[in-house]
Amino acid sequence: MAACYFVASFAALGLPPFLTDILPALGDPQGRWAGVLYVVPTVFSALGAPLWGRLADRFGRKRLLLRAQLGLTVSFLLAGAADSLPAFTLALVLQGFLGGTFAATNGYLAAALDGAQLSRALTLMQGSARAALVAAPVLVGALSPWIDPHRQYLLMAVLPLAAAVLLSLLPEPARPARAAAGEPATAAAPAAAGRGPLTVLYAFEFAFVFATVISFPYLTSLAQERLPGVSGTTTGVLFALPHLSYLAFAARTHTVFLTRPHAGIALGFGLVALGLAGHAAAHSLAAFVAVRLLLGAGLTLGLVCLSVLAAEAARGREPGRMFGTLEFVSKGGAVAAGAVAALANGRFGAASPVLAGTAAALLAAVTAAALAVPSRKRWSRR
Repeated sequence: MAACYFVASFAALGLPPFLTDILPALGDPQGRWAGVLYVVPTVFSALGAPLWGRLADRFGRKRLLLRAQLGLTVSFLLAGAADSLPAFTLALVLQGFLGGTFAATNGYLAAALDGAQLSRALTLMQGSARAALVAAPVLVGALSPWIDPHRQYLLMAVLPLAAAVLLSLLPEPARPARAAAGEPATAAAPAAAGRGPLTVLYAFEFAFVFATVISFPYLTSLAQERLPGVSGTTTGVLFALPHLSYLAFAARTHTVFLTRPHAGIALGFGLVALGLAGHAAAHSLAAFVAVRLLLGAGLTLGLVCLSVLAAEAARGREPGRMFGTLEFVSKGGAVAAGAVAALANGRFGAASPVLAGTAAALLAAVTAAALAVPSRKRWSRR
């Protein structure tokens, strides 16, 4: 499952950074539509996720997971063959609507695993996405001298198709009747099955995605402004550092914060706020490395603890519907972050998006800290 999620994420994440190179041949010489088209798959993925989640609960998680991989295959083939801007845009719309591998993968896992096993699996899936986010643009850039990024969509279509073939060998999952024997209860565990704090989970998901993603679009501009003459390789490494931190420390973080996810996510939001605020003050390469690592620590804590909260909220629920809604909320946070970043950057400069993210992360940190206190009391009573 992790390997298939990686290749699907790899294909979906590797090519959007090269839209400004793709669009001139499609009738947009200045690449003015790159910003809009960058979020088109995200928007339509968010709109389609709740529908596909409900259908997965009704017709089977494996079928809908295969549908998501095959949907990506078809959309990539159409994007690679497109010879006009409208045709390419339609392919990106279909990529978003027909894809949805996040909800499909997590719904499949939630139908087969429970409790700590599920949260550990969700943490691993996030690791797959982080690895793809780091590696995909590098490979696409390396192939660009030989294969035009636009035509690489045709090559990338092989990846979700291969994932679909592998996934077809797996069985339809059976929902576990109870948590595995000896599994520790978590602080987020509901008093009864099926009463997980969905509203809190969705609010934290939206806030966390918003606060972290808002720093992505203009990091290169900020680094070039503060570090004149910085190379593209260096800015690429700076971009990758938080995701590399997740890959290095996510497993250990899951072990440490399995029984106290609210405290972990409060700390994660706090570290994200500090890291983002540090971006606004960083004026040297060493300072940028430090604040990116600080953001990485917050990213790791937040994503891991959100996985724990999601696993607990999935108890007693139809997982397809829950994870479909969660993807809708997550993608909504990403779209909001992109819109706010664009507006803030245009009006106040490259440092303003990270300051907006800082404010959002601080508010969420205070809320999470307030929720962590009663959670610790419930755990101590157990």
